[in-house]
Amino acid sequence: MAAAVAPAAPIAPTTAPNFRAIVQQAGPAVVGVTVEGMRKTSAEDDPMAQFFRGFPGFQQRAPRGGEVPFRGQGSGFIVSADGLILTNAHVVDGAKEVTVKLQDRREYRAKVLGSDKATDVAVLRVDAKNLPTVRLGDPKQLQVGDPVLAIGAPYGFEQTATQGIVSAKGRSLPGDAFVPFIQTDAAVNPGNSGGPLFDASGSVMGINAQIYSQTGGYQGLAFAIPIDVALKVKDQIVATGSAQHARLGVVIQDLSAPLAESFGLPRPDGALVAQVAPGSPAASAGLKAGDVITQINGEVIERSGSLSSRIGLSSPGDKVKLQVWRDKSSRDLEVKLARADDPDQQAANAQGDVEPGKLGLALRPLSPQERQQSGLQDGLVVEQAAGPAAHAGVSPGDVLLAVNGQPVQSIEQVQGVLKNKPKSVALLIERQGERIFVPVKLG
Repeated sequence: MAAAVAPAAPIAPTTAPNFRAIVQQAGPAVVGVTVEGMRKTSAEDDPMAQFFRGFPGFQQRAPRGGEVPFRGQGSGFIVSADGLILTNAHVVDGAKEVTVKLQDRREYRAKVLGSDKATDVAVLRVDAKNLPTVRLGDPKQLQVGDPVLAIGAPYGFEQTATQGIVSAKGRSLPGDAFVPFIQTDAAVNPGNSGGPLFDASGSVMGINAQIYSQTGGYQGLAFAIPIDVALKVKDQIVATGSAQHARLGVVIQDLSAPLAESFGLPRPDGALVAQVAPGSPAASAGLKAGDVITQINGEVIERSGSLSSRIGLSSPGDKVKLQVWRDKSSRDLEVKLARADDPDQQAANAQGDVEPGKLGLALRPLSPQERQQSGLQDGLVVEQAAGPAAHAGVSPGDVLLAVNGQPVQSIEQVQGVLKNKPKSVALLIERQGERIFVPVKLG
């Protein structure tokens, strides 16, 4: 008979945050940002885009590929008494004129010192002295469940305060690999972009930047750039007019439990390397597809997004120490990072149908023409897929490059990996120019 488990002790209530005091204290340092200019249109300007980055005030639309005059509104906040202001890069993108308006109705023409699209941070300067400023905090102290307050100008309504809690931390969003977003359920709408996110003490924890919406309005998912990320970008922009980011030169993905089992890892933590760019820092350091990066500079990597943000926010030329899981053991590698804007080189990677082991695959070597067209020198073409492999998502036309991190050039090599009858294997597949690891359960 199982032993009875005592219920968890009740959690002591805490004092509710004084949002009124925060608004009174910090509100004067929050500004409205009005922009005017010309903006190019493209297919990305679809109003049904999943991540709505815009703000109200568009006057007209132009044919895609042309330009359209616009007037828009966003938010920002003052970080130095001599007129330094933080906002979002997308708020001032394409702006010819930028005006900021303070709570006391004063207005200033602002100069864009620089913007960084990679992190969506922009720095403005106004010619003024003795301005009110916000107090800056440490996002590492913020935890899921903590109360937060957003102040901004949603839909142009100035000095609007909304409250919520931290829903998650370290979120990775499509196209934003450098930023470990703070997710909240505070009501953030178009026009809040660039405004501050406060914790219960009244310290700024982030810059409100994105919402997840199918309507263009608030639906309970808002994302803020951690203020420590923004300040690092701000310092670079103030010093040089731009921000630089580092790159490692790998394509990575999260681990699933089956993949972790295939690689002999006890937990699905780490960043799985699916592809290494030739000539990249990763290649020079000896990283290989199938490696799992578990630590960077002693910090544990739980998800691939954590590694992406740590690398992206490093400086070109920095040396980082990686702990890598390979062949069921750990090893340490040191990598000197390159600039993220350097052009990446893309990784270039007999007859008869055979079904090796229990994978359920019919494989054949690449033909000379296929090698030439794909740029691959090794690998096996999937002719047919059934059983476990098909169930895992492997399809005819895929190219099998490696099994459990071991490159395969022949069917015999695949059979050699399977002869020990593993319970699961990780297949490195190339599909339409992209590489992914596919976990396959064999029994």
